[in-house]
Amino acid sequence: MLTILGFAMIATFLVLIMMKKMSPIAALVLIPALFCVFVGKGAHLGDYVIDGVSSLAPTAAMLMFAIVYFGVMIDVGLFDPIVRAILRFCKADPMRIVVGTALLAAIVSLDGDGSTTFMITVSAMYPLYKRLKMSLVVMTGVAAMANGVMNTLPWGGPTARAATALKVDATDIFVPMIPALAVGLLAVVVLAYVLGLRERRRLGTLTLDEALVREAESETVLVGAGSGAKSGAKSGAGSGSGTGPGAGTGAASGSDGSEGDAARGAGSDDDFQGLDPNRATLRPKLYWFNALLTVALLTAMIMELLPIPVLFLLGAALALTVNFPHIPDQKARIAAHADNVLNVSGMVFAAAVFTGVLTGTGMVDHMANWLVDTIPDGMGPHMGLVTGLLSLPLTYFMSNDGFYFGVLPVLAEAGQAHGVSTLEIARASIVGQPLHMSSPLVPAVYVLVGMAKVEFGDHTKFVVKWAVLTCLVILAAGILFGII
Repeated sequence: MLTILGFAMIATFLVLIMMKKMSPIAALVLIPALFCVFVGKGAHLGDYVIDGVSSLAPTAAMLMFAIVYFGVMIDVGLFDPIVRAILRFCKADPMRIVVGTALLAAIVSLDGDGSTTFMITVSAMYPLYKRLKMSLVVMTGVAAMANGVMNTLPWGGPTARAATALKVDATDIFVPMIPALAVGLLAVVVLAYVLGLRERRRLGTLTLDEALVREAESETVLVGAGSGAKSGAKSGAGSGSGTGPGAGTGAASGSDGSEGDAARGAGSDDDFQGLDPNRATLRPKLYWFNALLTVALLTAMIMELLPIPVLFLLGAALALTVNFPHIPDQKARIAAHADNVLNVSGMVFAAAVFTGVLTGTGMVDHMANWLVDTIPDGMGPHMGLVTGLLSLPLTYFMSNDGFYFGVLPVLAEAGQAHGVSTLEIARASIVGQPLHMSSPLVPAVYVLVGMAKVEFGDHTKFVVKWAVLTCLVILAAGILFGII
């Protein structure tokens, strides 16, 4: 019964948010509360929620201060050179823009943290997608899949969990999987190319001048910036009035009220910028300080010198103090990013209710055991393939901790009974990460959809089929190369 109710709860949640009958926060709270009563454990709901909140509180704190930190870094211009380089590559070609999204997300994912990857990627690419009226779910989907492949890095989380759960070396899991993961990343880039061509066909072949359109109040329109047009778009991380990746989101006039400031130059590609090059928050004299601070922060995170929430808390405080020494300016920067902080942290704590009920009622254990028990005896010698296939739904419907510490040891034991090595099972277990990164139980995905201003249900409907395809490509490559 718990197995059926567990799957029913997840299905109800997904259907309601994809049909937009409930907001994700409301669904994450009310649906598990209702099913907790159905299970007959309504009296323990408070305990389950507190347990869930306690387990996710460090994640929420990390996201809060990471958003403030990277928001400040965007404000002061740390990522402007990256944005300009990407814009020079992308120009106004939808195909190049989508491929650039995949490449940027993959490169930034080297730090091992999905939230920072999404913040940087969306901040750089969001203005382009909006200006050219491109589909924002294409951006979120491609970024999530690229990050999912790169999330298998030993310091990214899943590989380390698999190594810990099965008592093997993370290097022995990851290094042999590099060829299969490289094929998976190539598949994401090829998919980005195909989706980009589809966007190009939908929008037509654009030039910079044709991209200069007035912003409409829709999800996919933003005024452009370029030559010969008095658009005055100021879509950068802004001068304090706005949120998201481009605070100051491109009104018909500049943020200082002057019309046409963005229309400068003679139409060169450098003029097509995603961040306002003259925003008041720029700190060019502190560029190398901010760059070194960010490198030091990411290095400390990879070396695990301190807990990640503590690192971002210290980093945000230091970045604010040095770049904006006056208290009113610090308050303005915090206020500028308050919407993102509230939305993301609220979503994380709402997800804590969902995970708390799933775990506390025992639903997640019954679901996992049922799936393992349904494996036919004849599939025993093929437990690597079975593990890879099961990693898709299980890492989507469960947290990584639940899958790697709860289910994977059982799968490994079953594999050993049929002569399948523990390392092979461990390698197969990381196949599902491109799909996992879009799971409603992953806090980072709410950073992605929140900053991109995309409904979570729309993102889910778009990305699931392509993420599953990417996972299957990795699994097939692993089998073909004899890794799994």
